[in-house]
Amino acid sequence: MLENYLPILVFIGIGVVIGAIAIAVGFLLGPHKPDSEKNSPYECGFEAFEDSRMKFDVRYYLVAILFIIFDLEIAFLFPWAIVLEDIGLFGFLAMVLFLGILVIGFIYEWKKGALEWE
Repeated sequence: MLENYLPILVFIGIGVVIGAIAIAVGFLLGPHKPDSEKNSPYECGFEAFEDSRMKFDVRYYLVAILFIIFDLEIAFLFPWAIVLEDIGLFGFLAMVLFLGILVIGFIYEWKKGALEWE
């Protein structure tokens, strides 16, 4: 049974070797001309004006978490759409319930002001 996985292992090995060769060739053939301007720290094109260990506003993390939550929930729609014909009405109603809960959560976050940026 393990011999069925041999082509997958060979495919992964070939991919790793090709990737390593590409990185090595780029490193060896690429220009190495660092200067003070290239090595200086920058922040979105500007000189760094604060300490890099400053505390971030919680809204950055909140927006990131909300994006991940809603983005992952939408990813569940693709497999559902593929098997919709097989799962029938029960699967359709289950997804309607799932999307309803998702919309309720989105409305709750909207009303709480989590999506507002001041």
